[in-house]
This record gives sequence, C-alpha cells and structure tokens, in this order.
Amino acid sequence: MGFTFPLLCDPDRRVGALLGVDREPGDRFYGVPRRVTFVIDPELTIRKVYEVARDEIASHPEQVLADLDLLLDR
Repeated sequence: MGFTFPLLCDPDRRVGALLGVDREPGDRFYGVPRRVTFVIDPELTIRKVYEVARDEIASHPEQVLADLDLLLDR
C-alpha cells in the first residue's frame, strides 16, 4: 500500500492486552478488541489515543491526519 511506517499485527492479542483494548467479560462484544488508534512517535512514545465509536469511523482518518499535522508542526 506504500506506507512509509510499520503497521502492527497482533494475532495473539498480547499487545492489545498491554494497551488495554480488551473488552471486559460480560461485554456483548467480549473477545473482540475495542477499535482504538494509537499515534506512536519514533521514540515509541504514545502521542495520541483515539477510541473510535461506530459513528466516527468515516471521519476518524481525517481527524488523525489533522492531529498529525499539529504534532508535526506542519
């Protein structure tokens, strides 16, 4: 896809558990991680966290890109 940054694949869900995206037992969607986007800088510091609601999925990428512009001082 031409990305200039790495993407994380987490098939065993260990990273997701560390980042707290797991759902609690009893949650209707237990076993399916919450939809969360993390912006992580080159020093591996989490700079921004987005919990994405179902009705925000379409506008979410634009918000992330706008915030990246601010973080990168563009």
